[in-house]
Amino acid sequence: MTHSATAVALASAVHEPVEPLNAEPGMHELSRFGVPLGLAGLGGGWSAARGALGSPVWPEEILYGTATALWLVLTVTYVFRGLRRKGTFRSDLKHEVAGPFASFIPLIGILLSSHYTQYLPPWGAWLCVASIAALAIVAAQLLAHWVTGGVSMQSIHPGYLLPVVAGSFVASIGFSSIHAHDAALATFGAGMFFWLVVGTVVTVRLMTGGALAPAAKTGLSAYLAAPATANIAWMVSHPGPMGAAQLGLTGVLAIMALLQVMLLPEYRKLPFTQLFW
Repeated sequence: MTHSATAVALASAVHEPVEPLNAEPGMHELSRFGVPLGLAGLGGGWSAARGALGSPVWPEEILYGTATALWLVLTVTYVFRGLRRKGTFRSDLKHEVAGPFASFIPLIGILLSSHYTQYLPPWGAWLCVASIAALAIVAAQLLAHWVTGGVSMQSIHPGYLLPVVAGSFVASIGFSSIHAHDAALATFGAGMFFWLVVGTVVTVRLMTGGALAPAAKTGLSAYLAAPATANIAWMVSHPGPMGAAQLGLTGVLAIMALLQVMLLPEYRKLPFTQLFW
């Protein structure tokens, strides 16, 4: 359950050519990590079903195992290619469209390590902390680029919510899985802050900056990822009866889920890309 919602759950360097803003973000190498991210989310969904309905465990482990294999292969390939091409990592982070997707790599690490901690407690916990640290570094680099004028308002899309909003909530879930309660609350607070700040910027762009390019419209699902991961992060850090905070977050989740229903006609018009994962 703690991992299923996170899957919904989304300018180049100076010496690199700038990709057009209406280019197909699903073709960028970083978007391939959406596949293991989605599989890990499905594994989390099956885990929730197993706990509630008594489903067998083997589909969950197959999904997590496949996600782990793909994540390792894609990460090794990406790092190897980046080492061969000087400046690749920096240019990818500065990419106006695909830059936020760099957060997929550590996000998947958090989800997988949170799952496998039950089998390898010490190693899983260390991998979880390392993945959260990597996500924090990626998010800080992205923020530094954004706040120094590195992106245009027209290039902003809902995927900008993923590194600092959904990412913070997933980090909170990860900390809760290793029983680091104080750290879980701290990262939850960071997620709430960026949900307000970055969410406002993204919404203003969408309301006043014209329609998104068709390939970028899949990122509208990030409006659901933020409240979904926030709800789960709060639930796992505050087990027990639903309180006022949980009710408020559930209200936001409900209206964002209704928004996704209203967006279904738009999604049906889109060609399938890797970002659908």
